Amino acid sequence: MDEINLGVTCDMHVHVRDGKMCELVTPSIREGGVSVVYVMPNLQPPVTTLNRVVEYKKKLEKLAPETTFLMSFYLCKDLSPELIHKAAAQKAIQGVKCYPAGVTTNSAAGVDPNDFSDFYPIFKAMEEENLVLNLHGERPSVGEEGNDIHVLNAEESFLPALRKLHQDFPNLKIILEHCTTEAAINTIRDLNKNVKQASQVKVAATITAHHLFLTIDDWAGNPINFCKPVAKLPSDKRALIAAAVSGEPYFFFGSDSAPHPQESKAKHAGVCAGVFTQSLAIPYVAEVFDAQNALDKLKGFVSDFGLSFYGIKQEDVKSRDELILYRNEQPVPDALSNSQELVVLLFKPCEKLKWSTRWSESK
Repeated sequence: MDEINLGVTCDMHVHVRDGKMCELVTPSIREGGVSVVYVMPNLQPPVTTLNRVVEYKKKLEKLAPETTFLMSFYLCKDLSPELIHKAAAQKAIQGVKCYPAGVTTNSAAGVDPNDFSDFYPIFKAMEEENLVLNLHGERPSVGEEGNDIHVLNAEESFLPALRKLHQDFPNLKIILEHCTTEAAINTIRDLNKNVKQASQVKVAATITAHHLFLTIDDWAGNPINFCKPVAKLPSDKRALIAAAVSGEPYFFFGSDSAPHPQESKAKHAGVCAGVFTQSLAIPYVAEVFDAQNALDKLKGFVSDFGLSFYGIKQEDVKSRDELILYRNEQPVPDALSNSQELVVLLFKPCEKLKWSTRWSESK
């Protein structure tokens, strides 16, 4: 294959921040080959009100008028079932993001993943409204003396909580975001063992571009590749790649592209967690599918499965343009910048990708 029509593409996990960073990275979504994106709410302060989410979406649409933005609330005690119902009625949000407190960037206002019971009224309202619960699936390593939780087992330690949530809310749509372990892949498959078609999927997982490339050796000592959750072992990477190219509808693309200023990624201590892939999102993923001789499965992963899970119809998409992926070598820039004031380092800087993208009007 030298050219593939991927249709309307989607990335169901992006960070576009606020302020000048937002102005820089939001237009790069379409440049990276993505039409529909699900936006994370972990701003400072987090997005927890109807007015805030509406204003945030308006700002993003002004910056990128051809991109379709799906919005979310940040799970915290400021939310209520009444707010969930009201936001759903106005179609202001498609889901609610859950951050365990302290596990990643801007998660200080998060929740205790050992006991979600305080939020069960919220989850019930979400279930009734067919909204999505997006889980950052890690247990924090702080606050519990002797719990032996660390960056390599934090995700696997969270999986029992995922199972319990699905057991207690079997009709609630749940996504284990940016999964990184073979254990997580196996859990998602097990929870879908009786699923016969895509419309029956209730528990899914997003997989990033960078986790399809990285293992622990790639980020240890390399701040550009450092993210949360961290990349794990070679066996975990193999499991992620196998899941991505499997054609199973409960695995789809969520880049978790997370921009930080260059100075925040170049520090000797306290390096920010996040890998920026947005401006070349689809070409990065295509590299992996090509290497696996699985380009025929790429459209499902970056388009069909995510749109189906979120119930996004053609009339919901602002631009009907279709993405054409074609074989054309291109270098990865070392950074995205609008001036010397703000520089964001890209994933795999100065390497060459075999694939490029262009937009074509749908016929």
